[in-house]
Amino acid sequence: MIKEIALSETHKGLGAKMVPFAGYNMPVSYEGVNVEHETVRNNVGVFDVSHMGEFLVLGPNALELIQKVTSNDASKIVDNQAQYSCFPNATGGIVDDLIVYRINNEKWLLVVNASNIEKDWNWINSHNSVGAELINVSEDYSLFAIQGPKAVQAMQSLTSIDLKNIKFYHFQIADFAGIENIIISATGYTGSGGFEIYCKNNEAEQIWKEIFNAGNNFDIKPIGLAARDTLRLEMGYCLYGNDINDTTSPIEAGLGWITKFTKNFINSENLLKQKEQGPDVG
Repeated sequence: MIKEIALSETHKGLGAKMVPFAGYNMPVSYEGVNVEHETVRNNVGVFDVSHMGEFLVLGPNALELIQKVTSNDASKIVDNQAQYSCFPNATGGIVDDLIVYRINNEKWLLVVNASNIEKDWNWINSHNSVGAELINVSEDYSLFAIQGPKAVQAMQSLTSIDLKNIKFYHFQIADFAGIENIIISATGYTGSGGFEIYCKNNEAEQIWKEIFNAGNNFDIKPIGLAARDTLRLEMGYCLYGNDINDTTSPIEAGLGWITKFTKNFINSENLLKQKEQGPDVG
């Protein structure tokens, strides 16, 4: 059964072409992929990517679990910083790629691909031998990616914090669009700059409306998943299922830069050998 995101009816009202994607009914395009691609590269556009998965990892052993299951070194990031990483599997492949958010030392947010939510949830739970508290909040949260060179200017009126001071792959928890405690993250998968906004589903409609009210003078437009794909392809960003999967190692995928052998993690010994000897191309 196909799931609906919180603003499904809103997108239909905007004329979106809706398609099943990763188990969700998602807006794939509005005006057309070329127009939407150019809007994000030159101006500002908004993606509803509420199908993504979110897991909270809590408690004094949260970091220990994250270090065990992810390839990057999460001990290197500070509060309000994010990190791109992946879950290596035991056979040399990748369970999923993800973003790790450090809220504080005992509260972390992992953002995973929609198609892998159940698989990732089972994977991290199966390796939780350290007693970290895990909560799957994927069904409770909406996520909007406001992307493009005019994103800061267009969205500044919606928050009391200075958006231009949020560095790339950092975030703030602040007021946004009249609602408190919103995660405003300087991340995204387009390469055009901008923010990702995490909010509760019951806050999504108000935030979406306010985003478009604030961006009205900047010709802001809704953007579908088709343009998200062309934008990330242009930047050379990996997409799980296309460029990386259960049989592709992070070394083979060109993700050596997120594979840190300063710590032990699942299958790190074999991946280190592969890095030193080169991938097996036979």
